[in-house]
Amino acid sequence: MKKRRTSLVLVSVLFIIASLVLSTTNTTYKVIPPTYAQTNAAALTNTTTLAANHTIANSTATATKEGLQINKEVKYFDNASGYLAYPSTTATNGNSSPAATVKKLPAVIMIHEFWGINDNIRSMARTLEKQAGYVVLAVDLFKGQSTNDPNQASQLVKSVRDNPQEAISNLQAAVTYVSSLPFVDRSKIASLGWCFGGGQSLQLALHSEQHSLAATILYYGTPLVIDKQELSKIKWPVLGIFGDHDQANPLSLINAFKAALDGDGITNEILIYKGLGHAFANPSGANYAPQQTADSWQKTLTFLSKYL
Repeated sequence: MKKRRTSLVLVSVLFIIASLVLSTTNTTYKVIPPTYAQTNAAALTNTTTLAANHTIANSTATATKEGLQINKEVKYFDNASGYLAYPSTTATNGNSSPAATVKKLPAVIMIHEFWGINDNIRSMARTLEKQAGYVVLAVDLFKGQSTNDPNQASQLVKSVRDNPQEAISNLQAAVTYVSSLPFVDRSKIASLGWCFGGGQSLQLALHSEQHSLAATILYYGTPLVIDKQELSKIKWPVLGIFGDHDQANPLSLINAFKAALDGDGITNEILIYKGLGHAFANPSGANYAPQQTADSWQKTLTFLSKYL
């Protein structure tokens, strides 16, 4: 009888401990802090893992295979490593030579916001690859640095704008890198960026004389270029996404941008969401608009599908 009571007590204790562990686990995985999230991968796909919702400054990803997807860090420029996501069906065969039957895929150069390349940008790269089947290279314009501090982020942006040629060379090198991959169709390369990255996406378009792009996408990119002669360098379609309450890009500036594109005969789609401010696709900000973010992302995918 004494042994039976002891066993019952032990079972009860173990049950209580297990309940506490499970309770703690559930609480941990229900809470997804969005404080420094830069884009909206989690809201755009239900295949994004929990870890991708967190920003970890200067994190290093190792080469991993997730189902039919391969993700790895790659060095594409002198002092910059990017994050490459692509379907595993493009992988080389056992002899480490490109499989002859592999279909060449479009590629997208993805450009981070002013926080730098972080886990959330990597998540967006995986999201785009999964949803569209493209090869995606998320570039790094901050020489390995990323931050959660707005003041430091502003300094990182300033360092790029003080030396614009280095950033342009970086982006050009990214295009050259993906063009060299045996599974990429070098005639179907686009660029995509948000905020600071949107402005850099436009700058890449203006400096792609040696390798034309197939499409340029900018989400509320800064700074906008409205000089008609300068924009005439672009020979491919442009998608611009803005809010009409964007203080960084006033409506008059957005309209001038579109007028200049139209004047140059550049195919373009300029989407202006009413009542929205700058960075409305950023879930950490006060201007975040989830419905319009999802809508603009679907329009982004449609635009890419049309021109890639």
